[in-house]
Amino acid sequence: MKDIERFRAEVQLWLEANCPLSMRTPITSAEMLWSGSENVFLSEDQRLWFERMRDRGWFVPGWPVEYGGAGLSAREQRVLEQEMAALGCRQPQYNLGIWMLGPVLLELGSEALKREHLPPMARGTVRWCQGFSEPNAGSDLASLRTSAVRDGEHFVVNGQKIWTSYGNVSDWMYALVRTDPTAKKQQGISFVLIDMSSPGVTVRPIELISGKSSFCEVFFDNVRVPVHNLVGELNGGWTVAKKLLDHERAAMAKFTEGGAPSHDALAVARPYLADAEPVWRDRLAGVLMDGEAFALTARRLHEMAMGRQDVSAVASIMKLAQTEQEAAKYELLQQIMGQRGLSWDGAPFTDDEHHICRQWLYTKTYTIAGGSSEIQLNLIAKRVLGLPG
Repeated sequence: MKDIERFRAEVQLWLEANCPLSMRTPITSAEMLWSGSENVFLSEDQRLWFERMRDRGWFVPGWPVEYGGAGLSAREQRVLEQEMAALGCRQPQYNLGIWMLGPVLLELGSEALKREHLPPMARGTVRWCQGFSEPNAGSDLASLRTSAVRDGEHFVVNGQKIWTSYGNVSDWMYALVRTDPTAKKQQGISFVLIDMSSPGVTVRPIELISGKSSFCEVFFDNVRVPVHNLVGELNGGWTVAKKLLDHERAAMAKFTEGGAPSHDALAVARPYLADAEPVWRDRLAGVLMDGEAFALTARRLHEMAMGRQDVSAVASIMKLAQTEQEAAKYELLQQIMGQRGLSWDGAPFTDDEHHICRQWLYTKTYTIAGGSSEIQLNLIAKRVLGLPG
């Protein structure tokens, strides 16, 4: 116990000395740094905070030192998170490679793949995207058709992926490809890593109703992928993907605790509540209580994970709850504000009431991305409640 308290004191001193004051304020969507090969810092303080946390190994504090981490124990990681939250420290960077692919590589990747890909993730110099969904393989992902044919020491990949978040600004993709067209659905799929700068890769953004193009479609035309970029066993990609999706759902839920910003519903709605019916105040209070309950549950789930308990099934519940809550919150804000919430002027996704409409429209994607709510309910029924298929 003395050792952990000594570590806590060291963390407190380091954070106080190294986290700039401007990095101790609530973050906005526009200020989030999704790290990659072309990082753009909005201020000198943001750059300093990024570099100091990177150099400390605290982007991935629990990873082994040889892969760019700090080698902290589960208890030490939790202390670090607690002290960052206590001081109000912003996340220095956001990186889906770290949250989702990294844990899978640590468990299933070859030593060569770990050495090649984990350290760049830990330094925040590579941005990853996910190549799972296809035009005819969304909820039924096992129906994917993108093919990978062995040619010497390469796979030749042909096909298309869709709804690839930020594929147009990503450096690498982890993808599911069909390596055995004669096998049953899940049994002929492999998990590979694809350099997005490879010849034959074409990316096209998809414009959404909100005016934001975060989703893309990606085309592969005879793209050559080294065989050593295979993660796990040949034709064993379905097992790898299930592990990664557990991390994805946990990552999406993680946004509410020290993660992605969300509008302060009360602050936005307050000017409109004076002349509103009491029912609207009651509903808003319910939304805020749901959010607080979710944050407390997420904290408990994290403690369970730190205690090496299996939380993979529960992560589906958290993803479902978080996305449904966000959609419900913006639906309520629109109703409270009425026509005043339909402004479309100015740049999208700034944190003021005039862009609630864009945010409201964008939340329509939340209950689809990362597995639709209907799919999550099926997973919960089978894996949590043990109901028959």
